[in-house]
Amino acid sequence: MKKLFSSITVLITLSLIGIIVMQISWLKNLIALREEQVKQSIDKVYGNVVDEFSHLRDQYINNAATDDYNNLFSQRGFFDNYRSITIGSKLSSDEIEKIIQRELEKAGLEKMKFEYAFMSGGWTSKNINIDKQSPDFFMASNDSLRSYMPSIIPILPKSGSASENITKEESLIFVVTNWKTFVKKALIGKIMLAVLFTLVIVAAFYLTVYTMLRQKKLGEIKNDFINNMTHEFKTPIATISLAVDALKNEKVIGDPEKLNYFSAIIKEENHRMNKQVETILKASQFEKREAEIDFKPLHVHEVIENVVDNFQLQLHDKSGDAELKLAASIDRINADEVHFTNLVNNLIDNAVKYSKGNVPIQVKISTSNTANSIVIKFEDNGIGMSRETQKRIFEKFYRAHTGNLHNVKGFGLGLNYVKSVADSHNGSVKVDSVLGKGSVFTVEFPLLNS
Repeated sequence: MKKLFSSITVLITLSLIGIIVMQISWLKNLIALREEQVKQSIDKVYGNVVDEFSHLRDQYINNAATDDYNNLFSQRGFFDNYRSITIGSKLSSDEIEKIIQRELEKAGLEKMKFEYAFMSGGWTSKNINIDKQSPDFFMASNDSLRSYMPSIIPILPKSGSASENITKEESLIFVVTNWKTFVKKALIGKIMLAVLFTLVIVAAFYLTVYTMLRQKKLGEIKNDFINNMTHEFKTPIATISLAVDALKNEKVIGDPEKLNYFSAIIKEENHRMNKQVETILKASQFEKREAEIDFKPLHVHEVIENVVDNFQLQLHDKSGDAELKLAASIDRINADEVHFTNLVNNLIDNAVKYSKGNVPIQVKISTSNTANSIVIKFEDNGIGMSRETQKRIFEKFYRAHTGNLHNVKGFGLGLNYVKSVADSHNGSVKVDSVLGKGSVFTVEFPLLNS
């Protein structure tokens, strides 16, 4: 079973890792594909903008040629004037930005931020001039990690036009600054969906492993309970069997004193088994919330004193004693007398059971008040418990492992019953223990008048 559980856990883990790796790979490929598509759209927008500016420059030159047609050869430097016509010199920054923004909107990239510059003189010329630029152009063009700059396309006149071979070389440098952010925002829905499904898979994996661990734990608890129950019932059954056989003996039949002795043994062992069955039934009722609780006003101090009196014989038998410090000024609570008495009985019985064999038992029971409740502390000088045991001590059927020894009897239901009673009365119970030194159980119940 252990090997099967380990194999299933390994297989599920490998499957989960494989799915997560595939999801990450898919997301990377999706982002890379989308980035390439956006870059292609930006290149197309850039080409359209260059065509638009080329057309506008041809118009400016044609208009200038028409105006000066009659003075074509009379003016000195006419061709030099044509060569001075550039988009950077003719258009304002607002006009340039509107043209670029219009092309971006056509491509569905209206939220794309951009910077630009117009360069005249040509790449091969030593006299390269920046005719016009946006405020953050140089910063954006130098930020290659977050900016994208398409390959520079010169603004050329149309073939056969009047401005061909006359105009100065001019180029538009176009830089997009937030293109990666634009890509991520466009894919945010798919990324979130992929992350969500991955989290669902991780949650399913966690719940599967948790359920398997819990089932394994429940299996171990069931086996421990069966072993404890077998041991607890085996001893009284054997004792009753021996007593019944003794009653059949002719010498015993003729001796009333022996008859009473063996009859008392049978009655005592029968009472012991009934008590064990009752403990199991009470635990089951609280788990199913079928336990009948008869709330009524109850004095805590009175109950504690009565229960301690019943334990005097057991305490004296182990050279022990119970010290009471009932200092609470108000001790009336609304509780079920039977269940609350059982709670006190179980906590004192727990101190007696888990005492040190060679040390006299010292049980200290104290009470105090908070604003709206009464606090009861049960302190002992017993064997104590580890931190791991303290975490699980109130679990149903849980018992601290003592190997194959059964020196402490029970089913592991006593403290679970204590917690169930406390919870059903809107109270609480906690434990503080040091291994080898003893334990302190603190129970708190709301006062009747709170």
